[in-house]
Amino acid sequence: MKKLLVVALALVMALACVSAMAEPITLTYAEVNPIDTIVGQTATAFKTKLEELSAGEIIVDVKASGVLGSEAQILDGVLMGGDTIDFVRLSAFALSNYGVKQASLLNVPYTFENRDHFWAFANSELAQKFLQEPKDIGLPVWGLTYAEEGFRHFFTNFPCTQISDLAGKKIRVSEDVIMMGMVKGLGANPTVVTFTELYSALQTGVVDGAEQPTANYKSNAFPEVAPHFILDGHTLGAVQIAVTATGWAKLNEQQQAWVMEAAKYASDFNANLSASAEAEVLEQLKAEGVTITEVTDKTPWIEACQDIIKQSTKGLEDVYQQILDMKP
Repeated sequence: MKKLLVVALALVMALACVSAMAEPITLTYAEVNPIDTIVGQTATAFKTKLEELSAGEIIVDVKASGVLGSEAQILDGVLMGGDTIDFVRLSAFALSNYGVKQASLLNVPYTFENRDHFWAFANSELAQKFLQEPKDIGLPVWGLTYAEEGFRHFFTNFPCTQISDLAGKKIRVSEDVIMMGMVKGLGANPTVVTFTELYSALQTGVVDGAEQPTANYKSNAFPEVAPHFILDGHTLGAVQIAVTATGWAKLNEQQQAWVMEAAKYASDFNANLSASAEAEVLEQLKAEGVTITEVTDKTPWIEACQDIIKQSTKGLEDVYQQILDMKP
């Protein structure tokens, strides 16, 4: 009888373990852009790797195309105590509007000369300090790793081949002081429009132009309403995969380690994808008849932005110089 009881107890415990294992943790990942973009594919790489590492203990539900709101709306919800989002892909400087100072340097125009320059920073100890700064000042969201979506360029619904063509035009910006200052420096009028409303704003003339990385420009069908693309490369589309405090708290130590490993994998995946994807999309745009202007001499553009460059690096000159000195 005792032997039967022992066997029965072991069976019950085994069934309980199986039942527990059958209930994975589902974590939500917010992405503003479509899933086929560089950042969308990076989200998929993160999801796939984390689910593989955890052997199904963790499921990542990627909500792409802005279905959970704009970047600002997502951040506002998280900072107000919302617990429905666990991971979010952010612009590298998005948290600068919430008291994070150093990350704003990544948005200073004409900082990175090329991709190698950015990745030298992204893989540095300084970059890790940038990612942790939000947590250090008490925000309930912080970065896990960096990625990028290509250099950002201007596009317009009117012929534009040089700085003077931007004079007096309404150029869409997010609620970001540096972007506003850059657009003003170039002689245009910065106009705040949420990303999800940008297509219609260009179509109806609420704005005359905007700026995005090459792949995002095409994936969001902006060539349909703004077929003039100016390759000035004012900033690199640096982004970060961030985790919320509530999302992190759902995980044990081992699961958190898997998250970090998956984030590193997604970052490496992104580095390999971005350059090739951007070149491919650019060729597609040319074939589709988009008017593309290559800025061969950026000197006038850089000079026009000197005021905002100086204002944006004030008090952080030494840190900014460290980034500049990372150029390979």
